[in-house]
Amino acid sequence: MSWTEDRARRRATVEDALALVRDGDWIVVPIGCGEPPALLEGLSARRQRFQGVRVVQMLPLRRFDYFDPQTVAHVQPVSMFLGGPSRPGAQAGWLPLIHTHLSEAPQLFARGEVPADVVFALASPMDAEGWFHLGVSADYTLAALERARSVVLEVNPHVPRTAGPARVHVSRVSAWVEDDRPLFTLPPSEIGPVQQAIARHVAPLIEDGDTLQIGIGGIPDAVVAQLQGKRDLGVHSEMIGDGLLSLIESGAVTNRRKNFMPGKMVATFALGSEKLYRFLDRCPDFELHPADFTNDPCIAGQNDRLVSLNATLQVDLLGQCGSESLGALPYSGTGGQSDFVRAANRSRGGKAIMVLPSTAKGDTVSRIVPTLNLGTHVSTGKNDVNYVVTEYGVARLRGRPSHERVAALIAIAHPAFREELQAQARALHLV
Repeated sequence: MSWTEDRARRRATVEDALALVRDGDWIVVPIGCGEPPALLEGLSARRQRFQGVRVVQMLPLRRFDYFDPQTVAHVQPVSMFLGGPSRPGAQAGWLPLIHTHLSEAPQLFARGEVPADVVFALASPMDAEGWFHLGVSADYTLAALERARSVVLEVNPHVPRTAGPARVHVSRVSAWVEDDRPLFTLPPSEIGPVQQAIARHVAPLIEDGDTLQIGIGGIPDAVVAQLQGKRDLGVHSEMIGDGLLSLIESGAVTNRRKNFMPGKMVATFALGSEKLYRFLDRCPDFELHPADFTNDPCIAGQNDRLVSLNATLQVDLLGQCGSESLGALPYSGTGGQSDFVRAANRSRGGKAIMVLPSTAKGDTVSRIVPTLNLGTHVSTGKNDVNYVVTEYGVARLRGRPSHERVAALIAIAHPAFREELQAQARALHLV
C-alpha cells in the first residue's frame, strides 16, 4: 500500500477518531499551541459518554468544556503546567497537577510513570515521504507516541513544517482529522516602566556571542528590545516566540558563534504570532527537539556562554525562588526554569538570571521577603540562583556567603521595605 493510500485509509471524522478512546484512557496532548482544538472540542461535547478518561496537558491555552468540575468522572483534565483554563480548577482542588521539570516530562511517559494510551496532537499535512510534522510542539509528545495504543492527529495547513525529529510517520498514525482554523496566537505583552527598568539592568549582562534562553511576557519582551544592537547571539531555548523573532530580524541573532549546534536555533515549542509560525515553516536554521534534549542541563549546558532569563514571583533573602505558586495556591508550574538555570550554571561563561518586579499589589507587598510565604513551591533553589534583577538593580548571589546575599537582595528591594527586611534578617540571624 502506498503512503497516499495509507493516508486516505486513516482519514477520519472527529466522531470516528473518538471511537478509539476507551473508558479509563489517558489522552496526552502537546504543550500550548500544539493542542488540537477540533479533537478536544469533540471530546468535550461527547464527554458524558466516557468514564474515567484523563486528558494530560501542559500550558493549556483554550478553555474546553471538559474543564468542568461537574463532569470529571467522565473526562478529568490533568495539568503539568497551569494555564488560564486549568488554573481555577487546580486552585479549587478538583484538577490534579503533576509536578515535573519539563526536561523530565518525556521520561514520565517513556517509563510509564504517567500513562499514555492515546495521543491527540496537531500536525502539518503529510509530506512526500509520509511524515506529519508536529511543527509547534515537540516537548514530551514523541515519548508518549512510543507508548500510545492510538495516535490521532489533527492536520492543519497552518502548522509549520519544522526541521528536527518532531515528526510522525503515517504508518504510526491510527487516524487523522482535518481542521484549518488559524493557530492560537498570543497578543503583544504589556511593557510598562518597571519592565523597562528591569530590562535596562539585564541588558549589560548579555554580551555579543552569548546564547539565549528567553521566555514570553512583558519583562522578556522588554529585554529583547534592549538587545537589538547586540551581535552574533545564539538561541537554545525552551520556546521560541516573537521576542526572539525580532532579534533574528534585527540581525542580532546569527547563531554563528555557537559552539554547540552552530548555525542552528533550537527550541521544544513555539508560541506567538502568525508571523512567527510562517517564519518557522521550512526554516533551515531552526530545529524543534523534544524537551529531554532542549532542556536537559547536560545538553543545553554544552553551549558556552548560555544565558537563561526566567521570571519568578518571590525571592527570599537566601535566594530561593518561588515561581509557580502564591503561597500554597498553585499558579503555573516548574516548567523548564530549573532546567535552564542549571544548564547556564554548567555552561562555560554562562549566566542564570532571575527577574521580578520588586513589589506586588500596587507597591504594598514586597516580592523580596525574609522567608517564602507558607506553602510556597520552591522552583529554583538557593544553590542554583546566580543573578536576581529587579527595577532597582542586580544582585549577584552565586558563590557569596549568606550575609552578602542578604545585603545584595535588600539593595534591589523596593526602598520602602529595605529597613524592615534588614530587621527581619537580623531576627533570623542571617546577618
